[in-house]
This record gives sequence, structure tokens and C-alpha cells, in this order.
Amino acid sequence: MTVLTPAETSATERKKLALLPSQLSVDVPLSMIAQAIEANIKSSSLIGQQRAKDALSFGLGVDAAGYNLYVMGEQATGRFTLVNDYITAIKKPKYPVLDWCYLNNLEAEREPMALSLAAGESKRLVKDIETLIDEIMATFPAVFENPSFQRKKGAITRHFDQKYDSAIDQVEKIALSRSVALVEDGNNITFSPIIDGKPLNDGEFTSKTDIDRQHYYDVIDGLEVHLSEALLELPAWQRASVEQQKALKQETVEQGIRPLLKALEQKYVGNIAILKYCQQLKKHLIETVIEVLSGDDKDDKGNEFDKRALFVDTYLPNVLVANKACDIVPLIYEPNPNYQNLFGKIEYTSVQGSIYTNYQMITAGALHRANAGYLVLDAEKLLDHPHVWEALKLALKFEQIRLELPQQDLAMVNNITQIPQPIPLKVKLILLGSSELYYTLQEYDPEFSELVRVLVDFDHEIDLTQENINHFVTRLRQQVANIGLSDINHDAIAFCIRYSLRQGEHQSKLSAKFADVIELLNEAHYFCRLANNEILTRAHIEYALKAKKYRSGRVSDTFLLDIEEGHVLISTAGKAVGTVNGLTVLEVGDTAFGTPARVTASVYAGSSGVVDIEREVELGQSIHSKGVLLLTGYLGNKYAKTFPLTLSANIALEQSYGYIDGDSASLAELLALISSLTDIGLEQGIAITGSINQLGEVQAVGGINEKIEGYFTLCANRGLTGEQGVVIPKSNHVNLMLSDEVIAAVENGLFTIYAVSDVDQAICVTMKQTAGKLSSRGTYPKNTVHSMAISRLFAISNVVNGMTDE
Repeated sequence: MTVLTPAETSATERKKLALLPSQLSVDVPLSMIAQAIEANIKSSSLIGQQRAKDALSFGLGVDAAGYNLYVMGEQATGRFTLVNDYITAIKKPKYPVLDWCYLNNLEAEREPMALSLAAGESKRLVKDIETLIDEIMATFPAVFENPSFQRKKGAITRHFDQKYDSAIDQVEKIALSRSVALVEDGNNITFSPIIDGKPLNDGEFTSKTDIDRQHYYDVIDGLEVHLSEALLELPAWQRASVEQQKALKQETVEQGIRPLLKALEQKYVGNIAILKYCQQLKKHLIETVIEVLSGDDKDDKGNEFDKRALFVDTYLPNVLVANKACDIVPLIYEPNPNYQNLFGKIEYTSVQGSIYTNYQMITAGALHRANAGYLVLDAEKLLDHPHVWEALKLALKFEQIRLELPQQDLAMVNNITQIPQPIPLKVKLILLGSSELYYTLQEYDPEFSELVRVLVDFDHEIDLTQENINHFVTRLRQQVANIGLSDINHDAIAFCIRYSLRQGEHQSKLSAKFADVIELLNEAHYFCRLANNEILTRAHIEYALKAKKYRSGRVSDTFLLDIEEGHVLISTAGKAVGTVNGLTVLEVGDTAFGTPARVTASVYAGSSGVVDIEREVELGQSIHSKGVLLLTGYLGNKYAKTFPLTLSANIALEQSYGYIDGDSASLAELLALISSLTDIGLEQGIAITGSINQLGEVQAVGGINEKIEGYFTLCANRGLTGEQGVVIPKSNHVNLMLSDEVIAAVENGLFTIYAVSDVDQAICVTMKQTAGKLSSRGTYPKNTVHSMAISRLFAISNVVNGMTDE
């Protein structure tokens, strides 16, 4: 039996913890790709997402109040694509797809009437009303010039003239009997004395004596009394004449428009709303024709256009929604869901300095266009307008589209506006949004759960199965065809699958964001065209990926340069006590890259506990502070079960001047703390990432690929020695999708990636010593790391608490 020394035991353990090159990434077998191409499936609009498909199918199938849908997931995961495909596949709408118009309410013009028509009928109605207007314009005022009308009008005039003439004749006879002449000058009637058979003029009358003049004054006064008595009923005669002419015009107009309206009524005999409108129209048309087309302004020939425009503005239907005469289910996506875009609006114009509007200035919103169908909205954008969300909830609850003035228009309340009749609403609302917003609405809006009962939850990842590979490859080839290339070879397809796995950070799950792959194909297309190729190859895609990394890599290159020039102190060789390289991920815009950060710890006698310097200066966020506080729990659980844990220690991320969050540095911080306690140096060539709990178990972290590659780039620039590497949580093994450069270095023994499941294994790798196992007596073997840590903590406790060796 061979007994290994502690150093040999540590080396053996480290070797077991090192990952093999085959464990650092996966490649989909080309046979799976060939099988996917051979399958040649027809539809591949969305890959995977069976849970979301089932939920969407259920939500679209349930016809009950409140069963609207919330499609939850990240952008670019195919949410709208799935909704669009499912709704497009619906062959027959649940409700009739109608056209909607507003008609002028001729009895109350501020309250336009809503009219529904079968799909495609609104344009026919508009055309019929335009034809009616044209026929009226052609009929009038020509009818008023008809000989029959003129005779009847002349008879009324003659009857009035006869009465008038008869009254004048009687007065004239009396005047002549008294030697006075009746003189008519236009509309004026005067009297003049007659001497020697002829009337006197003013000069001759003036030359008469006073007695003669006074005599004639008395006679004329008496004649004027007779004239007044004779014409006493003249206003009544005039009113009767006007009434008779108006009645004649009304009868004439009614006879003229009756056959025109009758034809319209017969055409829409099955629509009660239009028949009622025609009853209103008949009375109003008679008045309008008499007023506008009576023919009294024969000399005014230049206003035919204005007259027709008056009829159009008064009678022509305002078509809000005009659908095609087919059973296509309306699917409306409104990208900017403000009040006017959703509910429509009432437009205004200025007429002689005053604000004016009418029923023709009502415009439709997305709710009108989606009526009897589906309305898709971005939840975040909708809630940017709180009053719109409240109005939309009322519309869904009462199933009515009620057009009211939004809050921003309240300044116009003193002006005349429209109060359109509400339109019945049958629509299924589909909200696209994040999980955070969904749960927030559920918690704070009691009506949300009543109105949105179906959750369509999109997965962030897609299982790497043959079926999903079939869909993935089909979509790839479709996109390649869409951008104008003839094909994509198998190696390129395999690289795209590997890229999607990398985006999903999992060796057996594709990223649901296929839009990232499409973006990569579009960029690779550019380089393919530069090379005058028609087939997309892996080289084109790799070049596009490198070009993108170069374009967005200025910040990461600057960080690396700062380390190379010594502005940021990072050691990648040797040993140091209380100092270790942690791994961090920085996100700048749409790019993320890994970079090392030095973690240091100092321990001294005291009772302050473990102090997080980042937290003290308010740079450490809540999750990071939680990770540091867990260190005290680990120290107490591991080392201080028989004596009080008393120490003072400071932990810091050196040269960090921004906000820090996340607990992925807690393993590195603990190792730095243990190193400072035991005075055992840590390998500076080994960088560490991982989160711990109070039991010392190492937990998975995010951004593992970027962290490893960021540190590898630094080591490669300085020169790989074979002593460098990283420590990662063992549970992150399935997340590794590393670059070919890193895998090649590991294969050649120049770089090592260790996967650890607890702190003891991390100690073995970074300190190259045995951590020590607890014996049945509750002690650790002598000269092991845990034994030395306990000894130091016990000594500090004695010093602080005033205890002696006794």
C-alpha cells in the first residue's frame, strides 16, 4: 500500500478537478444536421416553446369574458411570430367582421350615430350616397325652372297681385271722385290734386292759395286713411303667398327626391339603421335643397363646387373601418398605444378664429380596426400612459369603444365637440411583456387578473432535440434564402447551432432568441458577398463574429491595456497571501465581456467582524453585500463551534470605483480571507468565480464563458505558462461553451479549468494544500489549512476576550 504525501494528495485531487477539453463545449453531430435537412419540414416559424403554444391555443380558443392573454418572455424570442401564425391559421372568425361608419345625426348633430355594415359594404354605401348627391345636384335647381312649377308659382304671385290691385283700384276710384290722382312710384304710393284734367306738380301746387292747399291736404289725409284700411291685410296676404310658395317648393322637392331615396331604401331594405337614417335624411334634404338649390341665385354660377361640398360634409358617411369582403380575422399590432392611437380621436379645425369639428372629423383607433379580432400591444408601452390602461380596462369590461376627450385635451372643454355613439366591442387583447411586469400587475392591479386570465409563458431556452434541430435548420435555410444566398453548408449550420448554445449558456439548450442568429447571418452575408460566394460557409460566419467583436471591443481592449500597462494591478504568476483574482463580467450596451478583479483580505485581532469595504462606502449593492455577510456564517459554522468567533477583517475589490452587485465573488473573497488567516499564499495564476452558502457549497454563477475567456485573453497576452487557469463551480459545467482558442490551450496543457463543488476543493486548487477533513473527534489533521485557520481564530479570540493559555 502506497501512502501519498499531502502534496501528492493535493496534486492528485487537482487533476481530478480539472475539466477535459471535451467538457468545455459541444458540437452537434453532422448526422443530426443532415437528418434535419432531409426532413425538410414546411413550417418553422418558432422553435420549441410547446408550453407557450398550448397556452396560446387555449387562450385563443376560449370564448368567454376576461380570457385575454399575456405573452410573457424576452424580446426577440418569437412572441409576436407565434401569435401571428396562430391567428393567421384561424379559418373563420368567431364574430362577424364588420365595417363601421359614423352618420350625421340630423336631429342632434353633436351625437353622431354609429352604423355597422357587412365587410366591404361601407364603400358601397359611400358610393350610393355620392350618387344620391350627384343626382340631387343634377335635379335641382332644374326642377324649379320647369314650366309646371313656374305656372304654379306664377298663379300664387298673381293671386297676391290681384288682391293688391283690387285694393288699390278701390282707393283710386275714391281719389278720382275727389279730384285726386293716385300715383305709384315703385313701392311708394302718393296722391296728387287734379286740376283741368291733369295732376299738379309740386311747383303748381305751391302757387295755390292757402285755402286751396288746405282743402287738398284734408282730402289726401282722408284718402290715406282709406289706403291704410284697404291694405290692412297686406302682410297676411304676403305671408300666405310666401307659405304657398314654400309649400310648393317643398312639394316639388319632395316629388323630386322621393324616387331617389326610394331607390336607396330598396337597396338597403334589410338594414333598419339605414332605413331610419333615410327617414331623417328625407326631411333634412328638403330643407337643404330649398335653401341651397332653390334657384334664386341664378347669377351665381361659380359656387357649384361649394354647394356639393356642403352636401358631402352633411350627408356622406364617415367610414371608420373598411374591411375586405372576406373572412380574414383582424390582427392589429399597435406599436405606440397612446389614447388617440387606441380609441381614435376627434380632429379640430379653425373656422374664422373659432375651433370647429363635425362627425366627418372622427378618426378610428386600433380598437376599431381590431374589432371582432385581436389586438396586440406592448405592455410596457401601454403602461407608460396610465389613463389609457384605465380606459382600455373599461372598454374590455363593458365591451364598448367610447370615444372621450383624453386628459391632455381638457383645455378644450369650452369648445364645441362631438359625443359619438359608443361602438360595441368584441376583441381579444394580447399583451406582450416581461415577467416582472406581469407579476407586478397581478399584485397591484386587482382588475388585471379578471381581464387577463391566460398566461402564455415563453421559455428562455429550447431543448437540443432532433425535432428542434429540424426547425432550427429550416429557419436558418429560410433566412439564407431571404437574404439572397443560394445555400449554407453543414459546417456553417453546426457553427450557428453552437453559437445559439453559447447565447443560451447551456450545452444542451438553444437560446430562444433566434433573432441573434438572424443578425449573425445578415452580417455574415456581407462578408460572403465580398468574397463573391453564393454559399454561406463557417469562415464567413466566424469572420462576421470577429468583426462584431472588434467593432464593439474598444472598452474591453481598454481594460486589458490598463492591466498590461500596470494601471490595474493583476498578477498572473507566483503566490500572494490574502490576494486572489476574481472574475467579473462587465456589460456595456449590448456587449458583455469578462475581466479579472483583484480581491484582497486582511485579518487582525479585533471584534469588528468581516467588514465589506464596498458596502461601507455604498458601492456594494444588496446581493454583493449578502455574499460577504455569508462569509461570517461559513467561518462560524466551520471553525468556531467550541469558542466565540471573534476577529476583524476587511475585504475589498481593489481598484473598483463603480457600483458592484452579484455574489459571484464570494468564493474568491472567502479564499482571500482564509489565506490571510493562515498566511498560506494563493496561486496568482488561478482566477476564481463562484458563489458560496454558509455550508461551504459552491453555487453556479452567470456569464461563465465571458469570465473564463476574459481571463484567458489576459494570460495569453502575457504568455501561457501552464500554471494558469480558472476555478468555476461544478454546477456551471453544463454552461461551458468556450471558444476554440481556450479549448486548444487546455488540450495542450497551457491552461486549466477546475470545477469545484465546495470550498475544500477550491482550497486544494488555489493553495496546493490539503484543506483537511474533520475527524470523529471533531478536529482537523495537523498542518492542514482548516487546522491552521482554527488555531489562528482561537488565538485571536483569546487575545480579544482576555483569555490566557490556562
